[in-house]
Amino acid sequence: MTRRVKNKLRIIGGDWRSRQVSFIDAPGLRPTPARVRETVFNWLQYEIFGKQCLDLYAGSGALGFEAASRGAKAVVQVENNSQACRSLQDNAKVLSAAPIKTVQSDVLRYLEGDAQLFDVVFLDPPFGLDLVVQTCVLLEKNGWLAKHAKIYVETERIFDFGTAMPENWQQLKSKTAGEVGYHLFGRT
Repeated sequence: MTRRVKNKLRIIGGDWRSRQVSFIDAPGLRPTPARVRETVFNWLQYEIFGKQCLDLYAGSGALGFEAASRGAKAVVQVENNSQACRSLQDNAKVLSAAPIKTVQSDVLRYLEGDAQLFDVVFLDPPFGLDLVVQTCVLLEKNGWLAKHAKIYVETERIFDFGTAMPENWQQLKSKTAGEVGYHLFGRT
């Protein structure tokens, strides 16, 4: 009998520090590594508590669970894959994560819907599908961002944001780790 080993990741800070969440194997699903999450949440340490957070292309939920653990008022996780959504919901139940809401939807379609304001957005789409810039444009154009929102974007290591990014976004931080580039933008 073959035993299936579940993928797990550990929450690194906040109320659920050291707790593990499980995630499925799915094409394009790459949980943000712990050392990258640590850096990102150091960047955002004064931006999470009591805030509204949106986790787009949620996948494993690493970023959304980390934000909720660190005191986010609400976290909406948007994920297209039905199995990944079930996993996100199961993990939220195990953690008694009342601030987390999971929405099964294509992200671009979701962003065409009725907007609500978010203070922090995590954007970690599957690589190679050219989703980053169009997602950023929809966030801005369709009114999803609070006045001084922070937007975390995870990309391929070498990624050209080009000139199509919203003009009122300023890149605040940028680093690489392995094949991943990670960037923090602020809305001005």
